[in-house]
Amino acid sequence: MIQEMLYGTLRWYIQLEYILNQLIEKRIKKKDRLLKYLIIIGLYQLMYMRIPSHAVVSETVETCVKINMGWAKGLINAILRRYLRETKNLNSKISKNELIKLAHPKWLIEKIKGDWPNDWNNILIANNERPPMFLRVNQLQNNREEYLIKLKKVGITGKKTNYSSDGILLEEPTNIEKLPGFAQGDISIQDLAAQLAVELLDLKPNHNVLDACAAPGGKSAHILESEPKIKTLTAIEKDKIRAEKLHGTLDRLKLHANIKVENIVNIAAWWNGKKFDRILFDAPCSATGVIRRHPDIKLLRTMDEITTINKLQMKLLVTLWSTLKNNGLLVYATCS
Repeated sequence: MIQEMLYGTLRWYIQLEYILNQLIEKRIKKKDRLLKYLIIIGLYQLMYMRIPSHAVVSETVETCVKINMGWAKGLINAILRRYLRETKNLNSKISKNELIKLAHPKWLIEKIKGDWPNDWNNILIANNERPPMFLRVNQLQNNREEYLIKLKKVGITGKKTNYSSDGILLEEPTNIEKLPGFAQGDISIQDLAAQLAVELLDLKPNHNVLDACAAPGGKSAHILESEPKIKTLTAIEKDKIRAEKLHGTLDRLKLHANIKVENIVNIAAWWNGKKFDRILFDAPCSATGVIRRHPDIKLLRTMDEITTINKLQMKLLVTLWSTLKNNGLLVYATCS
Protein backbone atom coordinates (compact mmCIF):
# COMPACT_ATOMS: atom_id res chain seq x y z
CA MET A 1 0.00 0.00 0.00
CA ILE A 2 2.88 2.37 0.77
CA GLN A 3 4.36 1.74 -2.67
CA GLU A 4 0.99 2.38 -4.30
CA MET A 5 0.61 5.69 -2.45
CA LEU A 6 4.16 6.78 -3.31
CA TYR A 7 4.09 5.94 -7.01
CA GLY A 8 0.48 7.01 -7.42
CA THR A 9 1.09 10.38 -5.83
CA LEU A 10 4.09 10.98 -8.10
CA ARG A 11 2.10 9.81 -11.12
CA TRP A 12 -0.73 12.27 -10.50
CA TYR A 13 1.20 14.97 -8.62
CA ILE A 14 0.53 17.75 -11.14
CA GLN A 15 -3.20 17.08 -10.94
CA LEU A 16 -3.20 16.68 -7.16
CA GLU A 17 -1.29 19.92 -6.65
CA TYR A 18 -3.81 21.72 -8.84
CA ILE A 19 -6.69 20.37 -6.76
CA LEU A 20 -4.98 21.41 -3.53
CA ASN A 21 -4.56 24.94 -4.85
CA GLN A 22 -8.29 25.03 -5.62
CA LEU A 23 -9.10 24.10 -2.03
CA ILE A 24 -6.97 26.64 -0.17
CA GLU A 25 -7.02 30.43 -0.19
CA LYS A 26 -3.31 30.88 0.55
CA ARG A 27 -0.49 28.71 -0.79
CA ILE A 28 1.26 26.57 1.81
CA LYS A 29 4.67 28.02 2.66
CA LYS A 30 7.82 26.28 1.45
CA LYS A 31 8.95 25.66 5.00
CA ASP A 32 5.76 23.63 5.51
CA ARG A 33 6.22 21.51 2.39
CA LEU A 34 5.86 18.27 4.38
CA LEU A 35 2.35 19.39 5.21
CA LYS A 36 1.67 20.04 1.53
CA TYR A 37 2.91 16.59 0.56
CA LEU A 38 0.84 14.95 3.30
CA ILE A 39 -2.35 16.61 2.05
CA ILE A 40 -1.54 15.63 -1.54
CA ILE A 41 -1.08 12.00 -0.47
CA GLY A 42 -4.44 12.20 1.27
CA LEU A 43 -6.05 13.58 -1.89
CA TYR A 44 -4.53 10.75 -3.91
CA GLN A 45 -6.09 8.18 -1.61
CA LEU A 46 -9.50 9.84 -1.87
CA MET A 47 -9.32 10.04 -5.66
CA TYR A 48 -7.58 6.84 -6.72
CA MET A 49 -7.58 4.27 -3.92
CA ARG A 50 -10.35 2.10 -2.58
CA ILE A 51 -10.08 3.32 0.97
CA PRO A 52 -13.14 4.64 2.81
CA SER A 53 -13.07 8.43 2.82
CA HIS A 54 -13.53 8.70 6.58
CA ALA A 55 -10.46 6.48 7.10
CA VAL A 56 -8.36 8.60 4.74
CA VAL A 57 -9.32 11.82 6.47
CA SER A 58 -8.76 10.38 9.95
CA GLU A 59 -5.36 8.81 9.16
CA THR A 60 -4.10 11.88 7.32
CA VAL A 61 -5.08 14.14 10.21
CA GLU A 62 -3.36 11.85 12.72
CA THR A 63 -0.22 11.63 10.59
CA CYS A 64 0.33 15.37 10.84
CA VAL A 65 0.85 14.88 14.58
CA LYS A 66 3.52 12.27 13.87
CA ILE A 67 5.47 14.74 11.71
CA ASN A 68 5.26 17.40 14.42
CA MET A 69 2.61 19.47 12.66
CA GLY A 70 -0.27 18.90 15.02
CA TRP A 71 -1.17 22.56 14.66
CA ALA A 72 -2.43 21.76 11.14
CA LYS A 73 -4.97 19.05 12.08
CA GLY A 74 -7.92 21.35 11.58
CA LEU A 75 -6.55 22.61 8.26
CA ILE A 76 -6.05 19.10 6.87
CA ASN A 77 -9.48 18.00 8.00
CA ALA A 78 -11.10 21.04 6.37
CA ILE A 79 -9.26 20.64 3.05
CA LEU A 80 -10.00 16.94 2.63
CA ARG A 81 -13.65 17.33 3.63
CA ARG A 82 -14.02 20.27 1.24
CA TYR A 83 -12.65 18.08 -1.53
CA LEU A 84 -15.30 15.44 -0.77
CA ARG A 85 -18.02 18.10 -0.96
CA GLU A 86 -16.74 19.66 -4.17
CA THR A 87 -15.55 16.58 -6.06
CA LYS A 88 -18.00 16.99 -8.95
CA ASN A 89 -17.08 20.62 -9.55
CA LEU A 90 -13.34 19.92 -9.32
CA ASN A 91 -13.60 17.00 -11.76
CA SER A 92 -15.36 19.29 -14.20
CA LYS A 93 -12.50 21.80 -13.99
CA ILE A 94 -9.93 19.06 -14.52
CA SER A 95 -11.70 17.71 -17.61
CA LYS A 96 -11.42 21.15 -19.26
CA ASN A 97 -7.68 21.56 -18.58
CA GLU A 98 -5.48 19.36 -20.78
CA LEU A 99 -2.32 19.77 -18.72
CA ILE A 100 -4.07 18.94 -15.45
CA LYS A 101 -6.19 16.10 -16.84
CA LEU A 102 -3.12 14.34 -18.28
CA ALA A 103 -0.83 15.29 -15.38
CA HIS A 104 2.22 16.08 -17.53
CA PRO A 105 4.32 19.26 -17.68
CA LYS A 106 3.43 21.60 -20.53
CA TRP A 107 6.82 21.34 -22.27
CA LEU A 108 6.59 17.55 -22.41
CA ILE A 109 3.03 17.53 -23.74
CA GLU A 110 4.10 19.90 -26.52
CA LYS A 111 7.16 17.80 -27.43
CA ILE A 112 5.16 14.56 -27.56
CA LYS A 113 2.44 16.26 -29.60
CA GLY A 114 5.07 17.41 -32.08
CA ASP A 115 6.69 13.99 -32.44
CA TRP A 116 3.51 11.89 -32.31
CA PRO A 117 0.67 14.07 -33.67
CA ASN A 118 -1.71 11.14 -34.10
CA ASP A 119 -0.86 9.22 -30.92
CA TRP A 120 0.17 11.80 -28.33
CA ASN A 121 -3.01 11.50 -26.26
CA ASN A 122 -2.75 7.71 -26.03
CA ILE A 123 0.94 7.99 -25.10
CA LEU A 124 0.20 10.37 -22.24
CA ILE A 125 -2.68 8.20 -21.02
CA ALA A 126 -0.40 5.15 -21.09
CA ASN A 127 2.23 7.06 -19.10
CA ASN A 128 -0.25 7.32 -16.23
CA GLU A 129 -1.02 3.61 -16.11
CA ARG A 130 0.58 1.18 -13.68
CA PRO A 131 3.45 -0.63 -15.41
CA PRO A 132 3.23 -4.32 -16.30
CA MET A 133 5.85 -6.79 -15.11
CA PHE A 134 7.90 -8.62 -17.73
CA LEU A 135 10.39 -11.43 -17.20
CA ARG A 136 13.23 -12.50 -19.46
CA VAL A 137 13.97 -16.22 -19.34
CA ASN A 138 17.63 -17.21 -19.17
CA GLN A 139 17.82 -19.59 -22.12
CA LEU A 140 21.07 -21.04 -20.81
CA GLN A 141 19.16 -22.57 -17.89
CA ASN A 142 15.60 -23.19 -19.15
CA ASN A 143 13.09 -22.17 -21.82
CA ARG A 144 9.85 -20.26 -21.61
CA GLU A 145 7.63 -23.33 -21.60
CA GLU A 146 9.55 -24.81 -18.67
CA TYR A 147 9.50 -21.58 -16.71
CA LEU A 148 5.77 -21.00 -17.28
CA ILE A 149 5.22 -24.40 -15.67
CA LYS A 150 7.35 -23.35 -12.70
CA LEU A 151 5.25 -20.21 -12.35
CA LYS A 152 2.01 -22.16 -12.49
CA LYS A 153 3.19 -24.46 -9.70
CA VAL A 154 3.55 -21.47 -7.34
CA GLY A 155 0.26 -19.90 -8.39
CA ILE A 156 1.60 -17.19 -10.71
CA THR A 157 0.00 -16.69 -14.12
CA GLY A 158 2.04 -15.53 -17.08
CA LYS A 159 2.04 -15.72 -20.85
CA LYS A 160 4.58 -15.59 -23.67
CA THR A 161 5.29 -12.21 -25.23
CA ASN A 162 4.85 -11.81 -28.97
CA TYR A 163 7.85 -9.62 -29.68
CA SER A 164 10.58 -11.10 -27.49
CA SER A 165 11.41 -14.79 -27.83
CA ASP A 166 12.60 -14.80 -24.21
CA GLY A 167 9.84 -12.72 -22.64
CA ILE A 168 6.98 -13.52 -20.27
CA LEU A 169 4.26 -11.08 -19.20
CA LEU A 170 2.88 -11.66 -15.72
CA GLU A 171 -0.85 -11.29 -15.23
CA GLU A 172 -0.14 -9.36 -12.03
CA PRO A 173 3.18 -7.89 -10.79
CA THR A 174 4.69 -9.78 -7.88
CA ASN A 175 7.66 -9.65 -5.49
CA ILE A 176 10.85 -11.14 -6.91
CA GLU A 177 11.11 -13.38 -3.84
CA LYS A 178 8.05 -15.25 -5.10
CA LEU A 179 9.55 -15.92 -8.54
CA PRO A 180 10.92 -19.49 -8.70
CA GLY A 181 14.62 -19.65 -9.50
CA PHE A 182 15.23 -15.90 -9.50
CA ALA A 183 18.16 -16.09 -7.09
CA GLN A 184 19.57 -19.00 -9.11
CA GLY A 185 19.50 -17.04 -12.37
CA ASP A 186 16.54 -18.65 -14.13
CA ILE A 187 15.07 -15.29 -15.10
CA SER A 188 15.59 -11.53 -14.99
CA ILE A 189 13.14 -8.67 -14.61
CA GLN A 190 13.29 -6.61 -17.79
CA ASP A 191 10.77 -4.49 -19.69
CA LEU A 192 9.69 -5.82 -23.05
CA ALA A 193 11.20 -3.01 -25.14
CA ALA A 194 14.57 -3.46 -23.42
CA GLN A 195 14.53 -7.15 -24.37
CA LEU A 196 14.40 -6.28 -28.08
CA ALA A 197 17.74 -4.44 -28.21
CA VAL A 198 19.95 -7.52 -28.03
CA GLU A 199 18.04 -9.34 -30.76
CA LEU A 200 18.88 -6.43 -33.08
CA LEU A 201 22.60 -7.03 -32.56
CA ASP A 202 22.50 -10.21 -34.67
CA LEU A 203 25.20 -11.82 -32.53
CA LYS A 204 27.44 -14.56 -33.91
CA PRO A 205 30.10 -16.85 -32.39
CA ASN A 206 33.54 -15.25 -31.94
CA HIS A 207 32.20 -11.71 -32.01
CA ASN A 208 33.93 -9.11 -29.88
CA VAL A 209 31.08 -7.18 -28.29
CA LEU A 210 30.89 -3.88 -26.40
CA ASP A 211 28.06 -2.88 -24.09
CA ALA A 212 28.40 0.85 -23.44
CA CYS A 213 26.69 2.39 -20.39
CA ALA A 214 26.09 -1.17 -19.23
CA ALA A 215 24.69 -0.93 -15.68
CA PRO A 216 22.61 -2.36 -14.14
CA GLY A 217 23.50 -5.22 -16.48
CA GLY A 218 20.25 -6.51 -17.94
CA LYS A 219 21.34 -6.11 -21.55
CA SER A 220 24.89 -7.37 -20.86
CA ALA A 221 23.39 -10.52 -19.39
CA HIS A 222 21.03 -10.88 -22.34
CA ILE A 223 23.98 -10.65 -24.75
CA LEU A 224 25.77 -13.48 -22.96
CA GLU A 225 22.61 -15.58 -22.72
CA SER A 226 21.71 -15.06 -26.38
CA GLU A 227 25.08 -16.04 -27.83
CA PRO A 228 27.29 -17.87 -25.30
CA LYS A 229 29.99 -18.39 -27.94
CA ILE A 230 30.91 -14.74 -28.44
CA LYS A 231 34.63 -14.16 -28.01
CA THR A 232 34.50 -11.29 -25.51
CA LEU A 233 32.02 -8.92 -23.92
CA THR A 234 33.37 -5.61 -22.65
CA ALA A 235 30.91 -3.75 -20.43
CA ILE A 236 31.58 -0.10 -19.58
CA GLU A 237 30.03 1.83 -16.70
CA LYS A 238 31.48 5.06 -15.36
CA ASP A 239 29.61 5.08 -12.03
CA LYS A 240 31.19 2.86 -9.36
CA ILE A 241 27.94 2.21 -7.50
CA ARG A 242 26.08 1.29 -10.67
CA ALA A 243 29.04 -0.88 -11.70
CA GLU A 244 28.52 -2.90 -8.51
CA LYS A 245 24.96 -3.56 -9.64
CA LEU A 246 26.36 -4.73 -12.96
CA HIS A 247 28.66 -7.15 -11.16
CA GLY A 248 25.75 -8.35 -9.03
CA THR A 249 23.53 -9.00 -12.05
CA LEU A 250 26.15 -11.08 -13.83
CA ASP A 251 27.09 -12.97 -10.67
CA ARG A 252 23.47 -13.96 -10.02
CA LEU A 253 23.15 -15.24 -13.59
CA LYS A 254 26.54 -17.00 -13.45
CA LEU A 255 27.88 -14.93 -16.35
CA HIS A 256 31.15 -13.09 -16.95
CA ALA A 257 32.14 -9.91 -18.77
CA ASN A 258 35.20 -7.70 -18.89
CA ILE A 259 33.83 -4.81 -16.82
CA LYS A 260 35.49 -1.41 -17.10
CA VAL A 261 34.61 1.35 -14.64
CA GLU A 262 35.50 4.24 -16.92
CA ASN A 263 34.01 7.17 -18.78
CA ILE A 264 33.50 6.27 -22.44
CA VAL A 265 35.08 9.50 -23.66
CA ASN A 266 38.35 8.53 -21.90
CA ILE A 267 38.88 5.97 -24.61
CA ALA A 268 42.56 5.29 -23.85
CA ALA A 269 41.62 4.09 -20.36
CA TRP A 270 39.39 1.23 -21.50
CA TRP A 271 40.07 0.40 -25.17
CA ASN A 272 43.02 -1.69 -26.37
CA GLY A 273 42.63 -0.64 -30.02
CA LYS A 274 40.95 -3.85 -31.20
CA LYS A 275 37.69 -2.93 -32.92
CA PHE A 276 34.35 -4.46 -32.01
CA ASP A 277 32.05 -6.52 -34.22
CA ARG A 278 29.00 -5.35 -32.29
CA ILE A 279 28.31 -2.38 -30.02
CA LEU A 280 25.23 -1.84 -27.90
CA PHE A 281 25.01 1.82 -26.98
CA ASP A 282 22.29 2.19 -24.35
CA ALA A 283 22.61 5.95 -24.34
CA PRO A 284 21.99 8.20 -21.34
CA CYS A 285 18.70 9.91 -22.13
CA SER A 286 15.66 11.76 -20.80
CA ALA A 287 13.98 8.45 -19.84
CA THR A 288 10.64 9.88 -20.99
CA GLY A 289 9.77 6.47 -22.43
CA VAL A 290 9.64 4.84 -19.00
CA ILE A 291 7.51 7.39 -17.15
CA ARG A 292 4.92 4.84 -16.06
CA ARG A 293 7.65 2.96 -14.21
CA HIS A 294 9.41 6.14 -13.01
CA PRO A 295 6.67 8.80 -12.68
CA ASP A 296 9.03 11.21 -10.90
CA ILE A 297 10.55 11.92 -14.34
CA LYS A 298 7.55 14.15 -15.06
CA LEU A 299 8.46 16.30 -12.07
CA LEU A 300 12.24 16.31 -12.30
CA ARG A 301 13.13 16.45 -16.00
CA THR A 302 13.41 19.82 -17.74
CA MET A 303 13.71 20.93 -21.37
CA ASP A 304 17.18 22.34 -20.68
CA GLU A 305 18.32 18.90 -19.54
CA ILE A 306 17.13 17.38 -22.81
CA THR A 307 19.41 19.71 -24.76
CA THR A 308 22.37 18.84 -22.52
CA ILE A 309 21.69 15.11 -22.84
CA ASN A 310 21.50 15.35 -26.64
CA LYS A 311 24.97 16.90 -26.77
CA LEU A 312 26.34 14.17 -24.51
CA GLN A 313 24.78 11.44 -26.66
CA MET A 314 26.49 12.78 -29.75
CA LYS A 315 29.85 13.01 -27.99
CA LEU A 316 29.59 9.40 -26.80
CA LEU A 317 28.36 8.15 -30.17
CA VAL A 318 31.28 9.70 -32.04
CA THR A 319 33.69 8.10 -29.58
CA LEU A 320 32.12 4.66 -29.87
CA TRP A 321 31.85 4.82 -33.65
CA SER A 322 35.64 4.94 -33.87
CA THR A 323 35.85 1.56 -32.09
CA LEU A 324 33.50 -0.28 -34.50
CA LYS A 325 34.70 -2.49 -37.34
CA ASN A 326 33.93 -1.31 -40.86
CA ASN A 327 31.46 -4.16 -41.34
CA GLY A 328 30.26 -4.06 -37.75
CA LEU A 329 26.90 -3.16 -36.25
CA LEU A 330 26.03 -0.58 -33.59
CA VAL A 331 22.60 -0.59 -31.94
CA TYR A 332 21.69 2.83 -30.55
CA ALA A 333 19.09 2.41 -27.82
CA THR A 334 17.33 4.87 -25.54
CA CYS A 335 14.33 4.69 -23.22
CA SER A 336 12.95 7.99 -24.45
